Amino acid sequence: MSLQRRLMFYLLACAPLVWCVALGITVHRARHEINELYDTELIRLARQVQATLPDVSTTALNPLRLLLPKKGDAGAGEADLRDLAVAVWDSQGRLTLADREGIELKRRPDASGFVDEPIANQPWRIYYLQSTGGQWLVAAGQKSRERDDLVYALTLSQLLPWVVVLPILLAIMAWAVRRALSPLYQLTGELALRKADELTPVSAASAPVELRPLVGAMNGLFSRIEALLMRERSFTADAAHELRTPLAVLRAQWDVVRRSCTAIEREAAEERFSAGLERMDRLVTQMLLLSKVDSVQLLPQPRVVDWTPVVEEAINDCLALAERRQMTLACEWPADGEPTLQLLGDAGLMAVLLRNLLDNAARYAPPGSEVLLRICDDRLEVENDGPALSAEQVSAMGRRFARVDGQTEIGSGLGVSIVQRIAELHGLALTYATRADGTGVRAVLLRQAAEQPRTTLAD
Repeated sequence: MSLQRRLMFYLLACAPLVWCVALGITVHRARHEINELYDTELIRLARQVQATLPDVSTTALNPLRLLLPKKGDAGAGEADLRDLAVAVWDSQGRLTLADREGIELKRRPDASGFVDEPIANQPWRIYYLQSTGGQWLVAAGQKSRERDDLVYALTLSQLLPWVVVLPILLAIMAWAVRRALSPLYQLTGELALRKADELTPVSAASAPVELRPLVGAMNGLFSRIEALLMRERSFTADAAHELRTPLAVLRAQWDVVRRSCTAIEREAAEERFSAGLERMDRLVTQMLLLSKVDSVQLLPQPRVVDWTPVVEEAINDCLALAERRQMTLACEWPADGEPTLQLLGDAGLMAVLLRNLLDNAARYAPPGSEVLLRICDDRLEVENDGPALSAEQVSAMGRRFARVDGQTEIGSGLGVSIVQRIAELHGLALTYATRADGTGVRAVLLRQAAEQPRTTLAD
């Protein structure tokens, strides 16, 4: 069911209910006001009759009776007169005055005020007025039907216009609902006409207040999709550019292997070809890993990282490189009783992060030196004994496929980018600096202020 039909259904369902409640309240209030009006008239009538009593001749055998007008003579007030009755009794209980034949109001010596009772099988409301000395008892009564008829007539006079204008009201309601939903239809039409690659933000200036959160959420989604597409395009362009050179080198080295004439030449060509394959393998592996961490926008099940198995896995992955270069891999833990860095995240990704830091530190350090991993209570540090970095080299850290000039070790220039992306997912910031003694390189991972691991969609 569309939103417009749903609104119309709710309005049509609620309108009769509201009308019924309003009708009930109207009938109740009208009955209350009419009762007050007629009760006041009965009191005034009884007092006026009582004021004339000293001049009335009282005989029990021949009570004074007031004759009603004949039918057709009273005009519009005839019905009101026939629904009224007056009676007067003296102190001995003799009926002195009565204005209706066939309607006998009951004498109630002890009554004072209003009494509701049936007369001739019809409900009447009677007001009894006692004189000060007890000489007279005056009763003025009225049929209750007269009041009900007036209540119903007033209610019907108000209800009929509403029923007559109901179709007009429904048409106005339908127009108003459609008019109110026109910004939503306009937004739907604008989005339907967009191209697949059109991710410009939707203007929220003219949108109603209720639609602005939706427009803001859509603009945020467009921004995230645009950033993701830009990363994918950049990655594809970089991959196409970076893979072209190693493939050309491999093709040339394979030609050299095929054309080698002696065993020595062939062995040397095969070694260079094997090194090219290893470089290609590392490049493709790092590119796939970078693509994977770039596509991760949230940590599905973040848990507290246990650093012992994470460090063991990262060091074991780098042992082959360290042994080949005769280097030492060391890990420095906090002193006894001091806590390690408390981090909520993915242990597998943190192992990848440490492995890349250790791998880079080992590749850029002199052979036979030491690479140290230091785990503190508020940070992670990896340092080596390599040459200090210049300001230009520090600013270039994290640039994809960028490597230090003169580096002979196999690499892809993607390790720092991978580390930065994993650190971002865990709310960490990566910085590079020189050690305190002015030598070597130190990579520091610090928790960002007020940051938590990303468990929701990244911006």
